Amino acid sequence: MTRRTIGELRSQRWYASDDMRGFAHRQRTQQMGMRREEFLKKPVVAIINTWSDLSPCHSHLRDRAEAVKRGVWQAGGYPVELPALSVGEVMVKPTTMLYRNFLAMETEELLRSHPIDGVVLLGGCDKSTPGLLMGAISMDLPAIYCPAGPMSNGQWRGQKTGAGTHTKKYWDELRAGNITQADWVDLESRMTRSIGTCNTMGTASTMTSIVDAMGLTLPGASSIPAADSGHPRMASACGERIVEMIWDDLTLSKVLDRRSFQNGLVAYMALGGSTNAAVHLIAMARRAGVYLTLDEMSDMAGKVPVCANLFPSGEYLMEDFYFAGGLPALLKKLEAYLALDAATVSGRTLGESLVDAPCWNDDVIRGPDNPVVPLSRGKTLAVLRGNLAPNGAVMKSSAANPKFLKHVGPAIVFDSPAEMNRQIDDPSLDITEDSVIVLRNAGPVGAPGMPEWGNLPIPKKLLKQGVRDMVRICDGRMSGTHYGTCILHVAPEAAVGGPLGLLKTGDLVELDVEAGRLDMRVDADELERRRAAWKPTAPVYGRSFAALYQRHVSQADQGCDFDFLSTPGPVVEPAIF
Repeated sequence: MTRRTIGELRSQRWYASDDMRGFAHRQRTQQMGMRREEFLKKPVVAIINTWSDLSPCHSHLRDRAEAVKRGVWQAGGYPVELPALSVGEVMVKPTTMLYRNFLAMETEELLRSHPIDGVVLLGGCDKSTPGLLMGAISMDLPAIYCPAGPMSNGQWRGQKTGAGTHTKKYWDELRAGNITQADWVDLESRMTRSIGTCNTMGTASTMTSIVDAMGLTLPGASSIPAADSGHPRMASACGERIVEMIWDDLTLSKVLDRRSFQNGLVAYMALGGSTNAAVHLIAMARRAGVYLTLDEMSDMAGKVPVCANLFPSGEYLMEDFYFAGGLPALLKKLEAYLALDAATVSGRTLGESLVDAPCWNDDVIRGPDNPVVPLSRGKTLAVLRGNLAPNGAVMKSSAANPKFLKHVGPAIVFDSPAEMNRQIDDPSLDITEDSVIVLRNAGPVGAPGMPEWGNLPIPKKLLKQGVRDMVRICDGRMSGTHYGTCILHVAPEAAVGGPLGLLKTGDLVELDVEAGRLDMRVDADELERRRAAWKPTAPVYGRSFAALYQRHVSQADQGCDFDFLSTPGPVVEPAIF
């Protein structure tokens, strides 16, 4: 590989000229206390940092940015830290999904408008991974992803507790009267023990593991716990590596192709990952010029069983996964499914990076011959279609009660979370375990932003009877840490005229996961009458980013990207005069 010279680097358009503009750029850099020798004739590395005081999963990224800088300085580069929108899932309302595309736009424009030769992306919580990478893919500079890392294991009264998964579990037990309010308060400080993202196989670790398998991180980086001393060392190594990538002109378009996404899908299915990844992978792939579909995901889910014994599908947490060998150990056991010749940001192929990838605990990290959930029991991602979801809906059948995988029941329909919350625990509500709870107007346009409202609550009176799962349907999403027979991402959504908006309480809903069907037993003539009478709800947003989002977002099966950003195209460099 031919290494580039300093004059070929993008940053030199800003720094190398002898005109007034070049003088001003050098002058203002020195204004910040930099010596000319510290930044001239060096590759400029952006560190896009999603740190925030209201993003607990990212609370350590300010320190990790300093570690990245150490690596950049050591390799002879000039690091510059650029803050970006922090999409921490817990605090941002109605959902960080509303702002994933905002972060993608910000990332692309930060890189485009500044003298940047390459970038280290710092993120981890759910939407930060796809948002940062969507923007970086579109900009197509050398880039490496530095994941925030999962938090340390939690434990409560001798029991492993995973963030998110056990929050939902114990909330149901509180509502059922099986734990006390004092127990609930005690749990608050026990379940999230350290910095880092959720310690279950929720959306955060699903996405960071997928991009690790795709070759966009240093090998195995996604598995390192945030509080481990190896984490800042990994961050420093990212800084060192990006400088080499800049000299080698190893841009993302030279790393990403269909093989990369195939490898990401293999990891996704074997991990028992979050249903949210289906939306993000489609969006990322299309930015890279790869047309990825739900059907391709379904095909891979039918080949690769759940092999990682992690909550919510299994018994362990991310720290256990790391000590068992982490993602490289899992991928090593899945080599038969992988495109081992795929490129990675390490400069090696995926296969070369897995040569030395031992597994230290075969119960935590299993192979396809001893899966946590065999394919006969369920899949990481089941895709459903029918007259309720013509363009598709998804569910994690591996986390569902098997008795509901083929089911017919009457619908109980709610038009909003507020309506549902008012009625769901009413003792007079006509609902049984066989009913199908439906929440609509929770999709990309309807909510807007497709919030994680899809793990719909089970009525208190049924919880007291011992019911812990029911068939639930939503055109929104569900937290990756959750579980149950939840059908999500129904497309097209109700708010844009999808058939979910025509469903009425009392209509029979038929689910057949094996056949890939989701239907309402309503005849075609009646559906036409309902369609003629249907009226869209008035848009809530007349201005703001949410208004832009509602006008330009695609549906879930298309990745929920903006129509003007979702395809690759030439990067127009800014004019400098």
